[in-house]
Amino acid sequence: MGVHAALAVHPDSGRGTAARIAGTVANRLRAGVDRLDLLVARDVEESRALMRDSHAEGLDVLVVLGGDGAAHQAVQFCAGTGVALGLVPSGTGNDLARALGVEQDPLAAVDAVVAAIREGRRRRMDLGRVGDGWFGTVLCSGFDAAVTERANTLRWPSGPRRYDLAVLAELASFRPAEVVVHTERERLELTALLVAVGNTSWYGGGIPICPAASPRDGLFDLTVVGSAPKRELLRVLPGLRSGRHVEHPAVRTLRARQVTLSGADWPAYADGEPLAGLPLTVRCVPDALTVLG
Repeated sequence: MGVHAALAVHPDSGRGTAARIAGTVANRLRAGVDRLDLLVARDVEESRALMRDSHAEGLDVLVVLGGDGAAHQAVQFCAGTGVALGLVPSGTGNDLARALGVEQDPLAAVDAVVAAIREGRRRRMDLGRVGDGWFGTVLCSGFDAAVTERANTLRWPSGPRRYDLAVLAELASFRPAEVVVHTERERLELTALLVAVGNTSWYGGGIPICPAASPRDGLFDLTVVGSAPKRELLRVLPGLRSGRHVEHPAVRTLRARQVTLSGADWPAYADGEPLAGLPLTVRCVPDALTVLG
C-alpha cells in the first residue's frame, strides 16, 4: 500500500507566503507520495475537520505549510497517533521547525520532506501536555507571555523584530510577582519575572530561552528569571538571542518531568498560543509525536 499524505495549507502564514507557494509545494510532494490531499483552511475548526476527514481514509503523513500556529494545530492532531508530521516553514517564527533542524527555506524543506518519505525516515519526539492540549516548543508565563500578547497586536515590524519591540515596550510596565515553581524534585517560592518551560530551546522567532532543552530526553528545561532592577534586566536582554542570559545571577535553570506553576496572576502561552493562565500543571510525555526526518 502506498503513502497517503495530506498538505495542510494556512494561506495567511508569513503574510501570504504560504498561499503563494502552495502549488509548488504540492507538486513537489506529489512526486513522493501515492495520494496527496490538499487541506486549505482559514480557521482552526476547518483545519481540524479536514485533518479528521483525511485520517478516516488512512492518512500516513501530515505536511504543514505554515508557521508555528499551524504547526501547533498539527501537533494537536498528530500527537499519540501513527501519523507522521512534516514541516514546511512559511511563518514569521518557525520555532518548531528550527528545533527539528528543518530547512528554513520552504522549497528546500519540502524537498527534504519528500526524501524522508521515500526513505522511510521517521523519529520520535517528546511533547508537553497541559490540560487536554499539547505543545512542542516552549510554555511561558509572566513577562514573556505578556510580551507575546503585545507582539500579537503589533502589525510592524514583521518577523523576530516585532518580538524585540514588544520586549522593550513591556519592560516599561511589567512588574515581578510571587510565583511557586513545583517540580517532582524541588519547590521554589520566589519573586520572579518569568518562567519558561522548554521542550525545545526556542520561542519568539529564534530566542533560545531554554538553550539546553532537547525534545528527546523525557525532560523539560526550565528557565526562571528572578526579580532584578531594570538596569540589570537590560543587561540580560542582549544575551537572549545567544542563550547567554542563563549565565546571569538572576536566572536559574531546572530540569523536570512535571511542573506546576502557581501563585502569580500571570498569563501563559504554549507554542505562542494562549492558555487559561496560572495555576497550571505541565508534564513531559516522551515519544508522543512522530516526525519525518
